[in-house]
This record gives sequence, C-alpha cells and structure tokens, in this order.
Amino acid sequence: MNLLSKPRVFPEQRHTLAQIAGVLLLPLLIPLASSCGEKKDTFQKGKKNAATIVDVIVAKKELIQENVEINGAVVAHEFAELKPEVSGLLTYVNVPEGQIVKKGTVIARINNADLLAQLKKIDVQIDLAEKTEKRLQKLIAISGVNQSEYDLAFNQLNTLKADREYTQAMIDKTIVKAPFTGSIGLRKVSEGSVVTPATVIASLQQLNQLRIDFTVPETYKGYIQKGKIVSVNLGGQESNLHKAKIIATEPSIDLNTRNITVRAILLDGQANPGAFAKVYLDASGLKSAILVPTNCIIPEAKSKKIVTVKDGKAKYVVVETGDRQSDNIEVVTGLTPGDTVVVSGVLFTRPDNPVQIRSVKKLETSPSE
Repeated sequence: MNLLSKPRVFPEQRHTLAQIAGVLLLPLLIPLASSCGEKKDTFQKGKKNAATIVDVIVAKKELIQENVEINGAVVAHEFAELKPEVSGLLTYVNVPEGQIVKKGTVIARINNADLLAQLKKIDVQIDLAEKTEKRLQKLIAISGVNQSEYDLAFNQLNTLKADREYTQAMIDKTIVKAPFTGSIGLRKVSEGSVVTPATVIASLQQLNQLRIDFTVPETYKGYIQKGKIVSVNLGGQESNLHKAKIIATEPSIDLNTRNITVRAILLDGQANPGAFAKVYLDASGLKSAILVPTNCIIPEAKSKKIVTVKDGKAKYVVVETGDRQSDNIEVVTGLTPGDTVVVSGVLFTRPDNPVQIRSVKKLETSPSE
C-alpha cells in the first residue's frame, strides 16, 4: 500500500470526528462569546449614562417694566344697520353716501298705500262715532236713552281710536329714519327693490367719539380701573401713540378664555371703526422678577416645567409663569435666585441623567425691557 495515498474515511467515522472537533473548540468559543457580550453591555451602559452637553444661566431677579401689551379694535361711538321693519316695495331711498345725516332724517320708505287708505277709513268711522257718542250723552242726561246704549257707543268710539293707533304704527314701520346723527355708509339697495326686515339699506356710524375695545387676562384685572389712562397705537408705529381713558369693563369673565372685556374712549387721534389697535397697559411700573428665556419652558397638559442642574444631574421643576416679554418670560414660582437653568439642549436631557455644562450664558434683554 502507498503510504502517500489519502486515507479513506467511512461515514460512521465522520460523526465521530465532528464530535471530537466540537469538544476541542468549545472551551475556546465560550470565553470569546462572553467577552463580546461584556463589551456590548458596557457600550450600552456607557451610552445610556453619557452626559448631555448643555448651556445654562444662573437665575437671578431682574428689575423689569411691567407693561402689558394687548390687542384691541376701534369701535364707533354709535353704530346701526338701517333695516326696514316690514317687507314691501321700496319706493323712496335717501342715502347720501359718506355724508352726515341728522337724527330723524327719512332714509327710505316702503309702499304703504293700503295702510294710508285704511287710516282714512278709520278716521271717517271715528268722526261718526264721536257724533253718536255726543248725541247719546245729551239724551242720557234727560233719560232719553238707556245707559247701556250710551256705553255701547262709547266703547265703539274707543275701539276705533285703538284701530287708528295700530294702523298708524304699521305706517311708521314702513318709514326708515336715522336713529342718531352720524356718518352714513354705502347704499346697499335701490328704489324699486322688494325688501324684508333682513335687508340692510345702509350703515350709520357716529365717529365723533371713538372707542377702543380690548380683552385683558384675568391676572391683570387689578390693573383695570375706571378712569385710568392707557396708551394706544393706531398706526402700527411705536412713535404713533395716543391716549384713551377706560370707561367700563364687562362685569363677568369669559368662561372660555378667562379674559375681561374692557372699553376705553379715545382722547385724541382718528381711525376707522374696526381698525386694529395695540393697547399698552402700565401695570404699576418696575418690579423685581426672575426671567428666563421662553425656549426654556416645557409645556405640558396641566403644567409647565423647567430643567435645572443639581449635583451634576438634570432636575425637572414645575413652575408658574407670569408676564411675557419679547424673548423672556417671568417665573412666578418654582425657581429661586441661584438656581442653574438649562437654556440649550433642553430636549436632550432626561430626569436624573448626568449633564455637562458647556458654558454659562447671560440673560439677553432688549432695551425696552
């Protein structure tokens, strides 16, 4: 037999060789697998506990001007949409567009020929009833007629007079008059149109004393007093400020918005009713408050939170906010001077996870603040 020839392996011997190889390699594979698992766990643990890099500010009290900026609207002193009280054919229209009309001026008339004819008929009946009543009154004085006959005639006369008053009232409803002196708007209908009580003929506004209506949050109700002067911006420029005096407030607070509606009279300046107005309410001058950037606030369903740093870890604190300025917001409760507040990297922090402070920033405030 040739010694260099390949030995022949029978099938039953292959299983035996595989088992032997497995037994020999198993002690080598177990430490390798164990070391790989330890490295994976160490990596995940290290990743989980990695410190979040953040920027912070140190909370401290600042003196701020407590001014409240509120949106409002210009309202006419008096306003009315001129509409007919009854339906009918429009036979007369007097709408001098953009002009001043006096109180009581006839603006429009509706066809009332049938009512005028009925009024004449009633006048004739009243004339006859009055003569009958006077004749019976003389006869009853000499017992010429029964009392019941006189009472019947007297009652008929009063009934006719009541019918006349009713007909006259119906005629008055066909005439549209200016309810007050003011500037009339654009004509909406033409003579010959059939109108209803829902038809607007024109609008009438009194512009000699404009009003400003605005809403104030419930928290500032203590600053709203009758007779107080507020600043109003009508032109969109900060330099274009006017004065207005508060004359009244709505007695109830809106249940949906928790706001109070306030009305003030514009003391100087002119604007079109419906124009936008910005009201500046002076809430008693300077005050000391803790301010933080608005992006620090984490809004939740029923609360607001701020991330602070304590002992190198992130701590979530529930706060209440107050006045809002252009970039900052007042923190009423939840923070004390000296607390370290996270201003950048807020979304990457987790409660009780380590954080690394990259820099301590200063609170930026605008000159107006």
